[in-house]
Amino acid sequence: MDWLVLPEEFRNRYDLALVVNFGGQYAHLIARRLREQGVYTEIVSYDTVTAEHVERSGARLLVLSGGPSSVYSPNAPIMDSGVLDTGIPVLGICYGHQLIASLLGGRVERGRGEYGRTLVKLVERDPLFEGWGSEEEVWMSHADYVAEPPPGFRVLAVSENGYIAAMRHEEKPIYGVQFHPEVRHTPKGDVLLRNYAYRVAGVSRTWKAEKLVETLVSEIRRAVGGEDKVLVAVSGGVDSTVTAVLVRRAVGDRLVAVFVDHGLLREGEAEEVVEALRSLGIELVHVDARERFLSKLMGVEDCEERRRIIGEEFARIFREIVERDPEIKWLAQGTTYPDIIESGAVKGADRIKSHHNVAGLPAWLGLRVLEPIKYFYKDEVRRIAEALGVPKNIVYRHPFPGPGLAVRVMGKLTLEKLEVARRASRIVEEELARAGLYRSVWQAFAAVGDDRWVGVKGDQRSVGYVVTIRIVESEDAMTADWARVPYEVLDRISRRITSEIPQVTMVTYAVTTKPPSTIEPC
Repeated sequence: MDWLVLPEEFRNRYDLALVVNFGGQYAHLIARRLREQGVYTEIVSYDTVTAEHVERSGARLLVLSGGPSSVYSPNAPIMDSGVLDTGIPVLGICYGHQLIASLLGGRVERGRGEYGRTLVKLVERDPLFEGWGSEEEVWMSHADYVAEPPPGFRVLAVSENGYIAAMRHEEKPIYGVQFHPEVRHTPKGDVLLRNYAYRVAGVSRTWKAEKLVETLVSEIRRAVGGEDKVLVAVSGGVDSTVTAVLVRRAVGDRLVAVFVDHGLLREGEAEEVVEALRSLGIELVHVDARERFLSKLMGVEDCEERRRIIGEEFARIFREIVERDPEIKWLAQGTTYPDIIESGAVKGADRIKSHHNVAGLPAWLGLRVLEPIKYFYKDEVRRIAEALGVPKNIVYRHPFPGPGLAVRVMGKLTLEKLEVARRASRIVEEELARAGLYRSVWQAFAAVGDDRWVGVKGDQRSVGYVVTIRIVESEDAMTADWARVPYEVLDRISRRITSEIPQVTMVTYAVTTKPPSTIEPC
């Protein structure tokens, strides 16, 4: 069934939850929360879901996500209403809640809207709300509301504004909640999702990513067979390292691990990567391609064009290696679930940015692609890494984009701006480590563009670059919040950057969440 990610023989070992995506990124938060509850979860697009598909999938429960549309809009995303007649438990969240009402004969209207923290009052006890008090704080984000529930539904909770906050069918396991239990701003949201999975749907807690090492190794071995070699592009990050270790366990000496230094790495990173991977018993083909990449990138302004150039140049290098060793038939990549979604590889998802390990590989490369961790989110990959014995300095290394510093320089790419971003980013990481904060944040770096700021250095007028510091907290990079770093840490970062990098006269701190921003600047 090609609309599910996990191979059927693999998927059948776990109770499956399906999250039907109606737009936005809330769907991924829902999937993450259910996986945290030990339920294997996949995201499917609303326009591929039919009652027949759901029944054939063996799914034990469904969640209908939120989304930006109104159910009464002409082009509103609508799924097959037969899904609600399968007998499989359904939980609609926000738009999903309103859609259930609309499909089953209720009435949805435009209201005054509820946004942010809101109190809801339970008017009827139900297993879904086991462990909740009579009043709880939740996170709302809606303008439309269910004005009248469908026939056969009971109201379970109302908001402080009198809107229906939760409802359920009297006989069928169909629920709707207007608020977002998947976000951390709903303190007892995890309790509700756990109740839904175990008390309502009766699933088993079977999903643990770290327990899947031998299964993943077996899948790689089965796919590759007994003769072909596998090229693995390694960067030193946890995703590519886990991929390389899994492939080595599966095919042994038929692994060809390639590390390409494209001149866009963090300061000192090339040496650190080689040493770390060799400590894992992985010998590298080390390609120094700095001049090759930079000669093509200098002066290029558009970031998507840079990504295309970098992806294509990686492919050319891999092709040259394959031409020297024709037994290589596979290319293994550390693609993760968010990579697939952001690149628009899932139907209905907008392409936010191209990931070179998803969207940038030309057909002429001629290798079959192996993506053993594409089922997983970053925290799950880290747990797999620990199960594999990967050193913690790699496991918890901050994510780094495949195009490297090329996406941290805005405007035309120049060697000067590249070195400013490289050195400033090193200072950011050093000061966070010094403060004991490095592992408590998701990602931290410096970016630079063409903006200039007048400064005074050595009692003289100096016009220099503006460097923007970006430090974020996240769980899977699908959403992120800016980190509330202590002022004294930011102060040390700022003073070091302006004193150690002569070209910089101003340091700023980015305080925008994702969404609406992305984590990387371009």
